[in-house]
Amino acid sequence: MRVGLYFGSFNPIHIGHLIIAQSMIDGADIEEVWFIVSPQNPFKSSKQLLHEFDRYEMVYLAIKDNDRFKVSDIEFQMPKPSYTIDTLTYLTEKHPINDFVLIIGSDNLTSFHKWKNHKAILKHYGLLVYPRPGTTDSEISGHPNVKQVEAPLLDISATFIRKKIRQRKSVRYLVPDAVLTCIEDRKFYQ
Repeated sequence: MRVGLYFGSFNPIHIGHLIIAQSMIDGADIEEVWFIVSPQNPFKSSKQLLHEFDRYEMVYLAIKDNDRFKVSDIEFQMPKPSYTIDTLTYLTEKHPINDFVLIIGSDNLTSFHKWKNHKAILKHYGLLVYPRPGTTDSEISGHPNVKQVEAPLLDISATFIRKKIRQRKSVRYLVPDAVLTCIEDRKFYQ
């Protein structure tokens, strides 16, 4: 089975993530999207990061009604910060019958050369790239293992959502209803 791996902090997961994942199912040759909840991205601060189990739970709530979406806590047991190549290697060993491909936004292409073992990721896994506002093509856009996938151009961020919550503003329609209920009940991001 060919699986698209969608790594992220998902702090919180929002409708933009879900729209991108569905666009990958519809526009790329993959059967499932696995949401890999990252305990800590090596390029981001963990200051405002909810505990990984809380973020995992919100992803689960957001995707539980879609049988082509899965959530994974694979990085929770790995050294932190987690590096994509290490997770890809581990998943390949654990699921040898699956072919994995990495889902990333076009904004990540310009800094992709900074990723640990980025050449190995390109060679052995490849990239499915969705458009992000304000980005231009990078050097690797034309690589044979990089596929541009048509998706809506969305400018929704978890940072924006967290800010709205702190301001006591509504984030209805920005996150799935089950995620909104979880955030409100547990007073996340306040």
